[in-house]
Amino acid sequence: MKRMGTAVIGCGAISGVHLKALSQLPLTELRAVVDINEALARKTASQYGCEAYADYREVLKRDDIDVVHICTGHHLHAPMTVDALAAGKHVLTEKPLAESRDSARAVLEAEARYTGVQLGVVFQNRYNPASRTMKRYAESGELGKLVCMKGLVTWYRSADYYNSEWKGRWATEGGGVLINQAIHTLDLMQWLGGEIASVKGSVTTDSLEGVIEVEDTAHARIVFRCGAKAIFYATNAYLRNSPVELEAIFEKGTLHMKGDRLYLIQGDETAELCRPEAVNELGAKSYWGVSHAVQIRDFYEHVSEGRKFWIDGKEGVKALRLVQDIYESSRLGKRIDYP
Repeated sequence: MKRMGTAVIGCGAISGVHLKALSQLPLTELRAVVDINEALARKTASQYGCEAYADYREVLKRDDIDVVHICTGHHLHAPMTVDALAAGKHVLTEKPLAESRDSARAVLEAEARYTGVQLGVVFQNRYNPASRTMKRYAESGELGKLVCMKGLVTWYRSADYYNSEWKGRWATEGGGVLINQAIHTLDLMQWLGGEIASVKGSVTTDSLEGVIEVEDTAHARIVFRCGAKAIFYATNAYLRNSPVELEAIFEKGTLHMKGDRLYLIQGDETAELCRPEAVNELGAKSYWGVSHAVQIRDFYEHVSEGRKFWIDGKEGVKALRLVQDIYESSRLGKRIDYP
């Protein structure tokens, strides 16, 4: 099988996960890395045995590049994705799909226009065994109807974390804890709950007021069309990165996920359904989870076999829309109803 030529755009922290995953895939050959910090690009290229570029558009001109990974600041995801799709490259972009509604719309229009290539959005936590087990129960109806859910993200980000050209600003990050950290949990909640009927929420800056423009704390109430109600809370104002918690209560039992562990509670009986088994071999931060490599491999298998990748733009935009609607609800002080 012909190996696909790949390039990684952006050599910051998250790129290391992509680069190491690619180095383990027989389907791929890393041919270029890109960063406006030319010294960082050269250092990364030397480490992985490929070419370095400062301008991603030069990479898009190469006929031997089939797939690009976008690991840049949020505000660059959309324009780079559009350019790459127009150049005939498959794209796997880190979340979020875009930093704004207008940018997301441009990506979806490009995805629809350039049908010969595929777009994938990284929501690696959908591949976690606990998440997949929860999804299986939600779809099977074994536990009856979904009644309610709650999602909790209590993490910590210091002022130094926002010492960046793009983080902490509405124009470039697109928000704070919601769009950067908690979007993964919101994605799982909408993945499990299905179509949304309404959302009401609010955002505040509790610990980093005066340091960042965006929020470090948020909460929301989500109503799903299936009738289930959900509450959600996220903050970067805690002093530890606690395990994310996601609870789904059904008519005949409760699924409680804490980190990588999943429990089924029925009456007085509690059974452990999933526990951490995979070892993170990509050097990723613990709160990124262990499934980046699984999603990256799955994306390449879909592309190589000509199958439509399932977390595409239309799927990847769902969590972003929920994030944007919580921001709008907070700004307007009212519930956002979905048509």
